[in-house]
Amino acid sequence: MKRFLVFIPFLIVFATRAQHAEIPLDTVVTSFHSTVIKGTPLKYKAQTGTMPLFDKNGKAKASIHYTYYQKTGVKDLGKRPIVLSFNGGPGSASVWMHIAYTGPKLLAMDTEGYPVQPYGIKDNPYSILDVADIVFINPVNTGYSRAIRDEKGKIDKKYFFGINADAKYLAEWISTFMSRTQRWTSPKYIIGESYGGTRVMQLAYELQNSQWMYLNGVIMVSPADYLLLRTKSSEDYAVNFPYYTAAAWYHNKLPKELQEQPLEEILPKAEKFALRELLPALAQGAYITKEERLAIASKMAHYSGISKTVILRHNLELPNTYFWKELLRNEGKTIGRLDSRYIGIDRRESGEKTDFNPEIGAWLHAFTPAINYYNNRVLNFKTDVKYNMFGNVHPWDFSKNNARENLRKAMAQNPYLQVFVQSGYFDGATTYSAAKYTLGKIDPSGKMRHRLHFKAYKSGHMMYLRAADLKSANDDLRNFIQQSSQNIGAAKY
Repeated sequence: MKRFLVFIPFLIVFATRAQHAEIPLDTVVTSFHSTVIKGTPLKYKAQTGTMPLFDKNGKAKASIHYTYYQKTGVKDLGKRPIVLSFNGGPGSASVWMHIAYTGPKLLAMDTEGYPVQPYGIKDNPYSILDVADIVFINPVNTGYSRAIRDEKGKIDKKYFFGINADAKYLAEWISTFMSRTQRWTSPKYIIGESYGGTRVMQLAYELQNSQWMYLNGVIMVSPADYLLLRTKSSEDYAVNFPYYTAAAWYHNKLPKELQEQPLEEILPKAEKFALRELLPALAQGAYITKEERLAIASKMAHYSGISKTVILRHNLELPNTYFWKELLRNEGKTIGRLDSRYIGIDRRESGEKTDFNPEIGAWLHAFTPAINYYNNRVLNFKTDVKYNMFGNVHPWDFSKNNARENLRKAMAQNPYLQVFVQSGYFDGATTYSAAKYTLGKIDPSGKMRHRLHFKAYKSGHMMYLRAADLKSANDDLRNFIQQSSQNIGAAKY
């Protein structure tokens, strides 16, 4: 493997101050690799480094860390799609999809997504690099990305940390990146996981309306929609309910006649009940009759594995947090939030909330050593600055959240723009049923329904950690990219 280290003048200044563990403002390390994807050999170039974010006056505001994978030997970049990838949080590094989903390397885990030792990485035989180049971008205070302090040593948090501010500065940075890499003519995609779903909804609009950059696709992986998420509204409780059915099915807690059916056959029944019966019942509040309340509670118990008594005590409003504690309470266990296949053990079996999320510990256990090893030893990006798996981006401004509507506007303005959502059935944080609901709400008119696509998998928040879903989810991405970038005709209605 060949490596080339390119120093840009900014680096020289920072190098004399290495003892302060400051990240270079503008630098890149280039290396060349080969792999095999879906049985076909592929050679590619990896560029990892930092690039400045400039404000309207041309002054550097931050140093943004990225990793850019480009297939070599491509003659016409205008026909080669490019995917810009983000994770969520807010405050999460773009590490999860980088070394576990779409990138050319995978961290070492077992086939169900549990950590194994020795830690390390291996080739990803299902990466989408065969059909698209990929850029993994770390927003400010995540990964190695850092804001630049002003003359008083302060960081302008409002410039970075909020739904609208985040999309605005990332759009500016992406525009600079596209110019530097000469990718303006390529079919363009943005993908975001979890909070990244809200990020890319808003970013699609921001790119079109402030940078005049039009996309072919917006991809949301287990998206968080804050117009619904944790609102504790009737809509919130009802829309999330089918996830209870999925988690209970996985842990064998449903009645026999349901448990014996394939998951994909029982979930449509739970979804129909949630939207056509549970939601209207919750909307009645105090005015629901006793008979209706009992009938709804019985059906909820039937589809959730939670007792009718417990459901009635919660006035039919069963929180996710309680469900994670309650489903396996009699076995002395809890279930995971982001992936309910994972099992936890609390100090006490009593209580309304779990002590911890077992999946997070398992994932950090594996991802943290893997990404640090990969950056340092394989990509040869060396720095004393800490790689922030989760960075301090708070307080985050969630006000003026029009991301969902702004994505609709972007779609209406751009006939090329397609939307694809991927979710895991066992994700209890941003549930698959909530993701489907959000997808439908993007276009209330239904006139762009044919440009909205959804797929769910038998896994959790990061469905790609399960080996079977790593293959199928990447194949679905590959098909989406090809179908929305090839032979698509003129952009008109």
